[in-house]
Amino acid sequence: MRYEEFTIEGRNAVLEAFRSGKTIDRLFVLDGCKDGPVQTIVREARKHDTIIQFVAKERLDQLSGTGHHQGVIAYAAAYEYAQVEDMLKAAEEKGEPPFLFLLDGIEDPHNLGAIIRTANLAGAHGVIIPKRRAVGLTATVAKTSAGALNYTPVAKVTNLGATIEDLKKRGLWFVCADMGGELMYRLDLKGPIGLVIGNEGDGVSRLVREKCDMVASIPMKGDIDSLNASVAAGVLAYEIVRQRLQ
Repeated sequence: MRYEEFTIEGRNAVLEAFRSGKTIDRLFVLDGCKDGPVQTIVREARKHDTIIQFVAKERLDQLSGTGHHQGVIAYAAAYEYAQVEDMLKAAEEKGEPPFLFLLDGIEDPHNLGAIIRTANLAGAHGVIIPKRRAVGLTATVAKTSAGALNYTPVAKVTNLGATIEDLKKRGLWFVCADMGGELMYRLDLKGPIGLVIGNEGDGVSRLVREKCDMVASIPMKGDIDSLNASVAAGVLAYEIVRQRLQ
């Protein structure tokens, strides 16, 4: 599979992409444009909960590869997104308790790619990311995952907190990473579990943290106070793996 991020330009092309069901990560629209076709595209984007950015013509010209954007440019995912239900089904088919990664606002595509790679190697059944304020499946993510994106499904959800609540009803427990939590070795991380990793700068948001059943801290002895998000995900994931193998 080729690693490329699709840029769709022009009113007809963008509108048809929405109507055909293509996954659009972000839509750039000429600020102040009131043309009927452009407004139709904006309505379609809102219907699909696509992130919309209204920008100046100079910005559109910078983003355009053709020079014929007609006031709209759409960024489509390099890979199609899965459904959370697909991940639960995969776990059931393997006869394994579900093991999911939930990422609360990861913005660096290199971090997302590295986490998807770790999720695959740790035997996780999928990765869940939010639709807003987070990076999507770009070409950089695909490359950084070193092929793992071909095998590990990624779902995009509107509300991470609501997704956690839904998955709790399906029997999953949730642990998030936070320096103020219990030492990870003291927690019971076996069984159906979701590992929640927060934003590179702010960590797990308060609303998501409050929905987690456990808060895990990673022992650190150095002079700085935190690990890179993808490294923290790897450390906690392999503590989960260790406990699942017992």
